[in-house]
Amino acid sequence: MPPVPVTVAVATQRDLPIQLRAIGNVESYSSIPVKAQVAGELMSIHFTEGQDVKKGDLLFEIDRRPYEQALRQSEANLNRDIAQEKQAEANLARDLAQAQNARAQAVRYSKLAEEKVVSKEQNDQMKTAATAADESARADQAAIESARAANLADKAAIETARLNLDYCEIRSPIDGRTGSLQVKVGTLIKAQADTAMVTINQISPTFVTFSVPEDQLAAIRKSMAQGPLQAEAEIPNDPSGPAHGQLTFIDNTVDATTGAIKLKAEFTNRERKLWPGQFVNVLLTVGQDAKATVVPSEAIQVGQQGSLPSS
Repeated sequence: MPPVPVTVAVATQRDLPIQLRAIGNVESYSSIPVKAQVAGELMSIHFTEGQDVKKGDLLFEIDRRPYEQALRQSEANLNRDIAQEKQAEANLARDLAQAQNARAQAVRYSKLAEEKVVSKEQNDQMKTAATAADESARADQAAIESARAANLADKAAIETARLNLDYCEIRSPIDGRTGSLQVKVGTLIKAQADTAMVTINQISPTFVTFSVPEDQLAAIRKSMAQGPLQAEAEIPNDPSGPAHGQLTFIDNTVDATTGAIKLKAEFTNRERKLWPGQFVNVLLTVGQDAKATVVPSEAIQVGQQGSLPSS
């Protein structure tokens, strides 16, 4: 038999990253179900399903007319109560003057009664008139306090009406991408309904959640104490290469059923490569093996003692 040709490669030394592999699931950075805070007929929708929206963008409009009417009614009530307060203040000023005059008359009649100039009955009438004038003034003061309390209630009702009027315009709470619409124009919307009108997912940045065996936890925590750990998320059958991020979260407990601990890495996801709900291959770098001896993977053979380089 002729000799079999072989390819020879030189073993080299270089820094080799220590990496863990896992299957991860993409999660949106935040997911907000959009619900109405006031009830009414849905008048218009200002976006399409699957559209990217910015924080503050107008999404829905609810019929404003009932809330505009409520605002006008509250403002009218305030004006009425302000007028009543002013009337009560005028009444108080008048009754205070009358009470002062009645007290003076009572004092004069009391002296005249002592001198037998007027009868006891006339003296009692003057005292009664003075007492009635004082009570009338106190009633006017109570009316003023009641009017002021009514004014405060009217102002609170106006603020509530204005707030409800603002709630007729439903705006996006975050930057994100809209999902499927659950309502149509003309739908009678309920306040804080169980079903969201639409759900907005923030996908830039985004999270990838994955699990590793608990025996790797010590190495991960030790490496994380020295600095952020780099993570890669590779989409199967995607030739554009992996997305790069950092490990940001280690769960506070190990799953007793699987013996694994959940980790979470954050990715900027500017190119929108990662999509919520998607499964990806995660590669987590936990350290480096300095000056490791490396050979081509083709030179590794599996035997009874594990993977060894062929001689």
